[in-house]
Amino acid sequence: MIRRLPHVAFLIFAGLFACAPSAHATTVSVTDDSGATVTLSAPAQRVISLAPHVTELLYAAGGGAKLVGAVTYSDYPPEAKQIPRVGDNKALDLERIVALKPDLIVVWRHGNAQRQLDRLRELHIPLFFSEPHRLDDVAVTLTKLGALLGTSQTADAAANAYRADIAQLRARYAARPPVSVFYQVWDQPLMTLNGEHMISDVIALCGGRNVFAKLEPLAPTVSTEAVLAANPEAIVTASRGATAPDTQMPQLDTWRAWPGLAAVAHNNLFAIDGDLISRPAPRIAQGAALLCQDLETARSRRAGAGQ
Repeated sequence: MIRRLPHVAFLIFAGLFACAPSAHATTVSVTDDSGATVTLSAPAQRVISLAPHVTELLYAAGGGAKLVGAVTYSDYPPEAKQIPRVGDNKALDLERIVALKPDLIVVWRHGNAQRQLDRLRELHIPLFFSEPHRLDDVAVTLTKLGALLGTSQTADAAANAYRADIAQLRARYAARPPVSVFYQVWDQPLMTLNGEHMISDVIALCGGRNVFAKLEPLAPTVSTEAVLAANPEAIVTASRGATAPDTQMPQLDTWRAWPGLAAVAHNNLFAIDGDLISRPAPRIAQGAALLCQDLETARSRRAGAGQ
């Protein structure tokens, strides 16, 4: 459960945040992923991250030294492990958030519960919602965070380097013969991702086709029969990363019970480090490179591919 401040004390703290004087006169304003305008009277100096991918983005944007709080599994870069914890995506420690006196909180729009966000709004601390869906959204977010942090030079350089990596992969793989792909998020229940998720964008970048791109919602549940009917040429999942050290990740060996499935027949069962492929942050370029290599392997295993 969310730890609650006494209501009077909560409002007093909120008032202090709302009325605190600014040491700078430079106003910055950006639009976040919810479409809301986030305006700061000066570049943020004390920032809290409420998602592991956000922590990575903030460091890449040059704001690592300004991070005063983060959630569980904010573990990259390594120095992020030393940041004080303020909860996870299920429960936030509001007392600690208030005590850290942030002037900006970066929120994972999809991962943080709505009732938590409602309580954060009562603090009147600026919130920036991060929910990247396309590969280029990572670069756009870096630029926006750089503006909010006053670190635009570092953020823009990181955004440009990331775009260059993605462009190189696109030029090499996007027009290759298509490979149909089933991306397995979980096995019990069997879950995948639709075309609105960034991983689907990665699949397309590599010349792949997400067989369940048209399903709803973002992470739909599917049946074994549906996968067999789609008959993907490759099945991909996220392997164990730092995100879930004590949780069993989905296993692909169970698909070997269907030797007629194209992915099984050609041994195209691939696992990629979950921290590289699942987090919408700059390292997803590394995850994309791994996926592109796997799909190229699948192409090489087609009948007559070596002739």
